[in-house]
Amino acid sequence: MATTTTTGTTTTAGAVARTSVSVRARITATVALLVLAGLVVAGVVVATIESRRLDQQVTAEIDQEFAEFAKLQDKGVNPATGEPFESPQAMVRQFMESNVPDDNELLIGWWDDRVQAQSPRWNEISRSAWFPDAVRPLLADNGTTTVDSPYGDLEIATQSVSQGTDTGALVVVTFLDRSRAGLHETMRTYAIVAALALLLVTAMAAWVSGRLLSPLRTLRETADEISENDLSQRLPVTGNDDLTALTRTFNGMLDRLESAFVGQRQFLDDAGHELKTPLTVLRGHLELLDSDNPVEVAETRLLLLDETDRMSRLVGDLILLAKSDRPDFLQTQPVDLGGLTTELVAKARGLGDRDWVLDGAADIKLVADPQRLTQAVLQLADNAVKHTRDGDTVAIGSSTTASEARLWVRDTGPGVPPEDRQLIFERFGRSAVPPGDEGFGLGLSIVGAVARAHGGTVFVEDAGPPGTPGARFVMTLPRTKNPEDEWPAS
Repeated sequence: MATTTTTGTTTTAGAVARTSVSVRARITATVALLVLAGLVVAGVVVATIESRRLDQQVTAEIDQEFAEFAKLQDKGVNPATGEPFESPQAMVRQFMESNVPDDNELLIGWWDDRVQAQSPRWNEISRSAWFPDAVRPLLADNGTTTVDSPYGDLEIATQSVSQGTDTGALVVVTFLDRSRAGLHETMRTYAIVAALALLLVTAMAAWVSGRLLSPLRTLRETADEISENDLSQRLPVTGNDDLTALTRTFNGMLDRLESAFVGQRQFLDDAGHELKTPLTVLRGHLELLDSDNPVEVAETRLLLLDETDRMSRLVGDLILLAKSDRPDFLQTQPVDLGGLTTELVAKARGLGDRDWVLDGAADIKLVADPQRLTQAVLQLADNAVKHTRDGDTVAIGSSTTASEARLWVRDTGPGVPPEDRQLIFERFGRSAVPPGDEGFGLGLSIVGAVARAHGGTVFVEDAGPPGTPGARFVMTLPRTKNPEDEWPAS
C-alpha cells in the first residue's frame, strides 16, 4: 500500500507577515498626493486665468494706441503747428513723438516698405532681417500676428493710414515675455510656497496619523503579548472617539475571554477534584479484591456500581452545566406560568413526605423553556427536602411585576447563613451538608445556569421576617415586551 505524505507550512501568530507599507505611510502618502493634486490644479487654474487676463490687457493696450492714432487721423491737423498733415509719414512721426510707449511696447513708423522710425530708438528689433517679412502680410488688412523671435514672443499689430497716393502705417510691437514676467515670478513664488505647504501638510499628516493609529498599534502589540496563560493585560482608555470605543470593545472582549478561560480552568479543576475520589475508591477496591472469594466479589461489585452511578450523575451534571452556555440550551415557547406553578407542586410531592403548599400562581404567560424551568424548580424543591424533615412545610409559588416574573421555593428548614448565600450557587459550593446528602454541590449551579440562560437571576433570602425559620430560593425571569409573545392567561 502506498502512503501519501502531505506537508504544509504553518506560521505562528508572531510570524505573521506584515505588509511592506504601513497604514501610517499609506495615509501620509494619500494625503500628500491629494494635497499635491490640489495645489497643481489650483496653480494651473490661476496661471490660465492670469495668462488670459494678460492677453486681454495686451490687446487693450494695443487697441488704445490705435484708438489714439485714429483720433489724430480723423482730425488730420498737426497739434504742434495747427496745420493739416502734409503726408501720412508726418502723421505717424507726430504720433510717435507725442506718445511714450510702455516698457513692453515698441512703436514703429512704416512707409516705403521699410522701417522709417521707432520709439524707443535703442531697440534693435526693427533692424532684424526677419522683421519686414513679419510686417508686410499685415499691412493690407491691419492684421495682428504673434512671432517667436530671438527676443522672445512678440505680438505685432499694424494700423495703416493713407493720404492720396501716399501710405504709411503705425506698427505696435508688444514684448509678451515682459508682459508675462510678473506672472512668471508670481508662479515661481507660488511653487515655492506650495512646496513648503506640501511638506508641512505631509509632516502633519504623518504626525496626526501616527497619533490616531497609536491605539491600533498598542492593540496589536497587546494582542501579540496575550497568551492563554496571561489574559490580564488591558489597553489604556483615553479620549472619546471611535478608536476609544474600539479600545473599550477590545478590553470587554478580553474580560469575557479571561472570564471564560478562568471559568473553564476552574471547571476542569473542580471536575478533576470531584472525580478523583470515586476513581480512587474504584482503584482501591479493585486492587484489594480477592477474586476467589465470591462474597467479597459480590460486595465489591455492589459498591463499585454505586460509585459508578455517582460518577455518572456527576458527569451528567457537568455536561448540563457545559451546555448551559450554548444557544440551543433553551427551547422556548409561550408558557402559562400559573399552570406551570401548579404542576410543579404536584410533581414535587413525590420528592418527600412534606407539607407541600402552593404560595400563589401568577396569571400570566411568558416566553421560556418549560422543561428547564421544571428542572430548576424541582432541583430547588429537592434541595429543600434535604434540609427539612417529614411534615415540614415546603412551598412553591410564582408572581409577576411590570418587568419580571418570579418563581420560588420556600421551606421551614434551618435556612442559609448570609455568608454562604453566594457560595452555594457556585460549582461544588456547599454550605452546611445534612446527613446522608451525597450530592456534589452542582444542583444550585444548574439552577443558576437555567436562570442566566433565560436572562434572569437566582438568589436566596430569609423565608419571612427575622426569626422566621427556613429559606426562600427565588428565580427571576424577564418579561418580554412583545405582545405577541406574552399575553394574560385565559
